[in-house]
Amino acid sequence: MHIAIAGNIGSGKTTLTSLLSKHYKWDPHYEDVDDNPYLNDFYQDMQRWSFNLQIYFLNSRFNQILDIRKSGKEVIQDRTIYEDAFIFAPNLHSMGLMTTRDFENYFTLFNLISSFIEPPDLLIYLRASIPTLVNQIQKRGRKYENSIRLDYLKRLNERYEAWIESYNLGRMLIVDADNYNFPDNSEDLSTVIDKINAELHGLFQ
Repeated sequence: MHIAIAGNIGSGKTTLTSLLSKHYKWDPHYEDVDDNPYLNDFYQDMQRWSFNLQIYFLNSRFNQILDIRKSGKEVIQDRTIYEDAFIFAPNLHSMGLMTTRDFENYFTLFNLISSFIEPPDLLIYLRASIPTLVNQIQKRGRKYENSIRLDYLKRLNERYEAWIESYNLGRMLIVDADNYNFPDNSEDLSTVIDKINAELHGLFQ
């Protein structure tokens, strides 16, 4: 079984992944942030490093999905391969931060890779407003994220909403992150767990 959590930067994906992996004894697979050799450079000069970053993420997530399927374990994944292709890369392209040539090259590669993978059994989308995202980003204090602009987060949110509206690869649960405080409120976490149980029960009846 493969559960994946999707959501904008600062929506709480990693926190929820950790909490759910503990509760369900699922094997967590986190986004490769600390070892990513492009992130710092990307936030300093998005135009120069956008293609390199997206190719790195594509490769990293493809390998992650292969590991998940090979493991035969019940897995929860922090962010999906689809978010890069349908949200981050096209957003960079539309902002003029990735050339059309690079974007088309990237998307051709994504289409090839996606033909070899299966979507998650359940996608959990963390929907969060800009104030919530900004608050979470400031709380965790990653230096390279200090330069993220509000308009960048807003554009990403708009693309997330459009993607979620058209998502048809499998089961999906939308969680309004503005209304839940997972780390500090066990009742909030229990509510989300109840919603997940309802989805999983429907999945495996």
